[in-house]
Formats: sequence, C-alpha cells, structure tokens
Amino acid sequence: MSLQKHKIVVITGASSGIGEATANYLSSLGHHVYGLSRTRPNKETYTYISCDVTDKSSIVQAIHEVITREGRIDVLINNAGIGTSGAVELSTKADLSRSLDVNVVGLVETTQVVLPYLRESKGMLLNLSSVAGILAIPFQTYYSMTKAAVLSFSKALALEVKPLGVRVACVLPGDTKTSFTKNRSQPAVLTNDVYRDRIDRSLKKMERDEENGVSPMNVAKVIHRVMGKKSPAIVNIVGFSYRFLVFLSRILPTRLVQWILYQMYAK
Repeated sequence: MSLQKHKIVVITGASSGIGEATANYLSSLGHHVYGLSRTRPNKETYTYISCDVTDKSSIVQAIHEVITREGRIDVLINNAGIGTSGAVELSTKADLSRSLDVNVVGLVETTQVVLPYLRESKGMLLNLSSVAGILAIPFQTYYSMTKAAVLSFSKALALEVKPLGVRVACVLPGDTKTSFTKNRSQPAVLTNDVYRDRIDRSLKKMERDEENGVSPMNVAKVIHRVMGKKSPAIVNIVGFSYRFLVFLSRILPTRLVQWILYQMYAK
C-alpha cells in the first residue's frame, strides 16, 4: 500500500462483530486502525483505546489520544450499536434510553468530536445503519427507529459538510452472523401477556435469519470499498438480496410491504 493510501481510521464498537471484522480487515490492508470500545478485544490487530460512546468525556479523551499519536484522523466509522427487542407496550423508559444513548446520541457525539479533524483531512464519516432502518421490524421497534435516525442524520449531515470536503456515507447490513444476536436485550414477558407467543416466534425467526446471515467480513469489505470512493452514495446496502428487497419496498404499495413484514415477524 502506498503512503498516499495509508489512512488513520477510528472505529467505535470494534471489539466484536462487524466492528471487529472491519478493524482486522482494514489493519491487514495497512491502514492504522484505532478501535474504540468498552471491552478489550481478545486478539489485537489494531490499536485499542478504551471508550464508552455514551460518555462524551470518554469520547473526547479517546480522540485526543489518537490525535496525540497521529496528528490526524482520515476516517471515522460509527459502528457501536445495540439491539433491543420486545413489544413497545411492555418496554421501559430505560430500554428506550439505552437504545437512543448508544445508537443515536453516542454516534452524534462521536461525530461532533471528530468532525473538526475530518475537515482538516478532507476525510470521511461512515455510519452503520441497517436494512431494518428502512424496513422497520416489529418487536425490534427501537432498533429500527434508531437505525432510521442514523440514516436521516447521515443524509442531512452530508449536505452540511459537503462544501467542507467531508464525505458522509451509510452502510446498511441485513442479517449478519455475529454475537449481536445473543447480546440483544431480551424483554421480560409475563406468562399471561398477550404478546408472549408472537414475540417468541418473532425472536426465533430473527435469530435463525441472523445465524444464517452473511459473514461480518462481507460487511467489512463493503465498508472498505465505500471508503475508497471520492463521491460515495449515502445509502450502501450489503448484499444483492437486501438491495432487491429495499428496491421492492420503494415500488410496492406500503400496505403490501407491511403485510409481508407482518407475516414474517409479527403474525
């Protein structure tokens, strides 16, 4: 890799799943990767920095460490995220706050801290959204809602920073085989609850889909490809089948799309 292509990359949530695969892959290509997470990775192929994206002072400290070592940041990959499942009616305010704090507020605050350095380097901001941000999944309402927010945030911010030379893009994975499945927050469902059987069926369907999903390395390769583009698309969906599903959702009547999602995840 030539010196001109060597990039200083910061990835949040880099200790597992898509973040870990991306950090390892980019490191193998010669980029200098800083992985930010609360948990230290089992195998360090990149430079680990302890960071909690729900604590802005922690973000500021981590980014200061990167700048002290490197003097610049070329790419920020906002990957940290959590899943929360269950019926909205039974969810607590804490469930909602946790989803928003990690998936939205943490992403926004990390972006705010890093943007001045991306302006200097004419760099890239790359946010991880999800196909669920376009095709909202029942009993994963908070996750779908936050990932839709990430997509809207990215679209609007791209216009704000375009004259400043900062590129903004979103990568939207579908079902991916990672530890995200087992780490998803599970709802406390009462035995006599009206949602119980439907939630159980829906979660089992989601888990089967994720366990049979694509490798996180597939997502890492898409991220790398988007990184290399001078004018990246805002929406970059991983996998032909998901691109096709999203295309259909845009041309089919909303009533029909909702019926299909109901049959798959809510019946």
